[in-house]
Amino acid sequence: MTAQPRPSDLAGQTLEAAPATLTLAVEEMHCGGCLRSVERAALRVSGVDSARASLAAKRVTVTYDPVQAGEVDVIAALDRIGFTAAPVDAEGQGRGDARQKYLLRRVAVAGFAAMNIMLLSIAVWSGEGGDMNPALAGMFRWLSALIALPTVAYAGQPFFQSALAALKGRRLNMDVPISLAIILATGMSLYQTILGSEQIYFDAAVALLFFLLIGRYLDESLRVRARGEAQNLLSLQGGIATVIDADGTQRKVAAHALRPGDLLLVASGERVVADGLVRAGHGQVDQSLITGETAPANVNTGDPVYAGTLNLAQVLQVEVSAADDATLLAEISRLMLTAEQGKARYRRLADRAAQIYAPAVHILGAVTFIGWLAAGAGWQTALTYAIAVLIITCPCALALAVPAVQIAAASRLFRRGVMLKAPDGLERIAEIDLVVFDKTGTLTLGKAQLINREEISDTDLAAAAALAATSKHPYSLALVKAAERRLGAVAPASGIEETPGEGLMRATPQREERLGSAAWCGADSDGGEGAEVWYRHGKDQPVRFRFADAMRSDAPETIAALKQRGLAVALLSGDRTGVVERTGQESRIDDWHAELKPADKIAWLEERTKEGHKVLMVGDGLNDAPALAAAHASISPASAADISQRAADFVFQGQNLAPVVEAIDTGRRTRSMALQNFGVAAVYNIICVPLAMAGFVTPLIAAIVMSSSSILVTLNASRLAGWGRS
Repeated sequence: MTAQPRPSDLAGQTLEAAPATLTLAVEEMHCGGCLRSVERAALRVSGVDSARASLAAKRVTVTYDPVQAGEVDVIAALDRIGFTAAPVDAEGQGRGDARQKYLLRRVAVAGFAAMNIMLLSIAVWSGEGGDMNPALAGMFRWLSALIALPTVAYAGQPFFQSALAALKGRRLNMDVPISLAIILATGMSLYQTILGSEQIYFDAAVALLFFLLIGRYLDESLRVRARGEAQNLLSLQGGIATVIDADGTQRKVAAHALRPGDLLLVASGERVVADGLVRAGHGQVDQSLITGETAPANVNTGDPVYAGTLNLAQVLQVEVSAADDATLLAEISRLMLTAEQGKARYRRLADRAAQIYAPAVHILGAVTFIGWLAAGAGWQTALTYAIAVLIITCPCALALAVPAVQIAAASRLFRRGVMLKAPDGLERIAEIDLVVFDKTGTLTLGKAQLINREEISDTDLAAAAALAATSKHPYSLALVKAAERRLGAVAPASGIEETPGEGLMRATPQREERLGSAAWCGADSDGGEGAEVWYRHGKDQPVRFRFADAMRSDAPETIAALKQRGLAVALLSGDRTGVVERTGQESRIDDWHAELKPADKIAWLEERTKEGHKVLMVGDGLNDAPALAAAHASISPASAADISQRAADFVFQGQNLAPVVEAIDTGRRTRSMALQNFGVAAVYNIICVPLAMAGFVTPLIAAIVMSSSSILVTLNASRLAGWGRS
């Protein structure tokens, strides 16, 4: 809490408020030009002192004078240039960034110190066989000590703090033997320096610390990238809302400040920013992000609409029933966080090995020290040999066993169009026995396509496309795209009138053209499967345009390949029963379930988990994000909603499903090679530890041998990159 100024301090001065900081999620920011536009728009707001945008995080942080500007002013400024912004809690992300900087500073200090100490050590080693003055050699050792002591005290804090926390909790982790080895090696070297001995190992201690810190920093970088799957989710319901007051006046309000009972004006092309009921207007709403269903939903007075959905047609007046963290969108966010907590309980292979490894290291070090004391050696000799044991058993090879293979596997997957996002994703995908697919955007391409174009003449297609070119309706877009592929560029027609929920019309003195529903165009629909749009030219016979969400071309082959690998396959969708059944038949999936909400998908996954299954979820929509987070492993296509990509362990590119099989095969191969690396580490310890305990290894040689084992593990992992090269 800041101290309040005394009245006497304010005499004759203008009262100024302390600068405020606001962090906004800006999901539409995709390039450097967007970044500069966002920053310039924020800076143009009176009272804004600074604005710094991050393209990677899709956020902008603004510092402003709260007396002159406010949150709504900044959001409105971005809205005017086409960017929807919403406040986010930057505290969690700030902690992750701070941790990375904390480690990076220590990596830099340890690396700089290690290089200088090694130069001094090389000078001493080369001089011992020559004519170096003993006093000069002693001075070099003291210089090494002066560099090493503050370096160890500063750069070793991540390990020391972790080890201390573990000991306070009466447990052991890998940081305990690491800390013990570094402290004992440094302390023993300082003691030997004071005595004037040549047996000092500052170089080994600091170099060990440097390499361990590099690994810790890289691991933290992966964790930061994987955190916060739901942090930008609420930007879909963020931004500013137009509120209609009782007297009919309109005003702009931050979306999170809305309250139940507020009346909103939602224009065509705008997202609904709160849950509510339609009080005036009718039209169509794209709610695919919520339900996964591609067909727009017709809404009339009294129908519910949800935050995050897109108004496609006429202006709507919506009475707010739930806003901010009470919306369905916020509930999906909470489901994701809960699911992620369950996944976080998964123990990685290296962590499980550490539970056995850490106590064994301490026991071996203690046995070495006590054994040499019992054999009549001095305490200095016994402690030196014990330090060598601690260093040679330092878990570098063990710590690299999984990450080294992961790096090789990630490189392999990247070349094949799959991006690895979760640090332990490969371990988990290797364990799965059930693959669950979403329908829309996963088994299918998620976009409406004209499927009866062979039945339509060029003349009818061109005329209908000219009407459709004036609309943003998904079926209009699909019709225009089909016309462009066959006929080339489509010029929009003029004089178009749109009737929400019905269609488009153009009247001329010669004729009337209509494009829309069967009733609107005076057609007799047979009510067949799939979506349809009709076109009528004057009194001519209406022409039907049929649309469907096209299946990915290799979906049946991919399902067959999964079954050949002994995996069960299921289909979960929020779409209609008839559509899901047909998709299941086409893709050869017998176990399908339709009309599921996000919570229903999670419940289904939990039931399979209780039965002992380990599930791989493949999905793309916002409604799939909680299920992706809840599954044992998850994959999302690159065309998926941003939030689904954040929740997934893997993201694949392209229009084929084959990368799903590739990810599973690579995961299984990665697990096999990680176990091989554990074997390499075990053989190394079986050979080297007895030699160290027998006194044949100095701490410096131990550090060199330990590094060699790490190199061997890395070389073994590199074989994965060339496995099955095609």
